[in-house]
Amino acid sequence: MVFQFKQFAVDQTGCAMKINTDGVLLGALANHINPKRILDIGTGTGVIALMLAQRYSSAVIDGVEIDKLAAATASQNFAASPFADRLNCSSQGFEKFFDQNHDIKYDLIASNPPFYINSLKSPADQRTVAKHADKEFFSKFIAGVSNHLTNVGLLWLVLPLATAEMLKEIALAQGLFLVARIDISSYLGSEPHRQIVAFSFSETYLNSGKLTIYHEPKSYTAEYSALLKDFFTIF
Repeated sequence: MVFQFKQFAVDQTGCAMKINTDGVLLGALANHINPKRILDIGTGTGVIALMLAQRYSSAVIDGVEIDKLAAATASQNFAASPFADRLNCSSQGFEKFFDQNHDIKYDLIASNPPFYINSLKSPADQRTVAKHADKEFFSKFIAGVSNHLTNVGLLWLVLPLATAEMLKEIALAQGLFLVARIDISSYLGSEPHRQIVAFSFSETYLNSGKLTIYHEPKSYTAEYSALLKDFFTIF
């Protein structure tokens, strides 16, 4: 299935995790004043990297994807996009990627990571592997990221609330402070089900906000429409 955006298309063939609201919100909200290098960890279809390439026209963007089929699809999506000369996909885990590129630092690192803490893992199921992780995973993740962020770099993640709370402690231990938090709710008046969070080496005033996706089923809020109007053909 091919998902058509305004400036690019995303083929989802072979990808365990298809395009979803979490990913596109992260792609639209992950900000940096002037990123020169961007990293998308667990790029999947490549949609977050592609959205960031559209938003930041001078940035070079690397995508890392451990699943070989997904990495192949992301590479094809990158090559077919108007931003092909600034996009690269590496088919390996983030730890190996960091080991092989130990001198590279990024201004912006984004990830829609596996996030079910202490859940049953089923390696035979691609989707289960993509969405399950534990505290050890995130400890390794933050340790790796902290060595590859520039001094003014930002780490952006989309997570369930409980996972976000746990991650704040892990990040703080690595000298990364929570600087932005956006609570995501499906409907007006409903409890948040996701947080988009940003971490930095500089402890600053916490920029917090809220985003609601729907007024009612199939009726998007004005704020959601405005956020994605440069990407989705329906807006």
